[in-house]
Amino acid sequence: MALEQFRATFDAHVYFSNGGDLETRGFRVDVADESASESDVGELFVRSLHLLMVERVEITNLHVVREAHLGTHGGPSDVPPETGSRRLVELSHVIRAGMTTYPGLPAPQIVSHLSREDSRERYAPGTEFTIDAITMVGNTGTYLDSPFHRYANGADLAGLPLEAFVDLPAVVVRTQGSATRAIDAATLAPYDVAGAAVLLHTGADALWGSPAYAIDAPFLTGSAARWLVERGAFLVGIDALNIDDTESGGERPSHSVLLEAGVPVVEHLTGLEQLPASGARFSAAPARVEGFGTFPVRAYASVPRGRADRRDDQE
Repeated sequence: MALEQFRATFDAHVYFSNGGDLETRGFRVDVADESASESDVGELFVRSLHLLMVERVEITNLHVVREAHLGTHGGPSDVPPETGSRRLVELSHVIRAGMTTYPGLPAPQIVSHLSREDSRERYAPGTEFTIDAITMVGNTGTYLDSPFHRYANGADLAGLPLEAFVDLPAVVVRTQGSATRAIDAATLAPYDVAGAAVLLHTGADALWGSPAYAIDAPFLTGSAARWLVERGAFLVGIDALNIDDTESGGERPSHSVLLEAGVPVVEHLTGLEQLPASGARFSAAPARVEGFGTFPVRAYASVPRGRADRRDDQE
């Protein structure tokens, strides 16, 4: 279940004690709940922009709406990870026989190698097993691309260290509802991505399994990929068809830039709306296959339990 989150939209007029003022309209910040007051929002607005020498703040046209947090500085999602209890969030699609992940690639085939019935002849009475076989391409379900996927001399799945895709601090970049498919560097600019798994929450996973999933899909631009590499991102994931624009021809600038720098890519994520903008830890471990570039993962995140989670445990 997605976390219920709220944002405030408002106009603000800030007066400074050393002269001058600042006025803005239609600004938005993350808030904890529907009861956020003009005073609460004014304080958060000043804190989020690191404004100094503020004499007073006037907040008008305040409206609180149900909307996913974007990680306002000083807001309810901008907190360090807790050291206590955490909950796990599933971020992978289920792999099923015959399903389509990417148009044109074969669907997985799942068959029985040894049925339960046949196994009874091999084991003691009352003991039975099933051994199943799956035939699939590496690009099936939610999967991770290693550098070997793009470059012959790049690290393969067996060559990537666990530190490349396990227990990484997650930075969730929300672009759902954007008027453009492209995610450029300007969209990423507010985020500190050094050492993080940067997860692009576009909302495209809602179309998973339908023909529309492969049409006009969101993507990361090559310049944004370079921005992420330059600022030390460890991994980049997206809940859409591809990290690149598959409708622009055969070039794959984001794959090329990220994988050349040793930054793994995870595609076809799902459920990113369940994560806070910061504070989660992300993992997506593939099988350790030598000479292989891409393989399905069980992607998940651990998230600090909040007050609502603790209440649920007690009920």
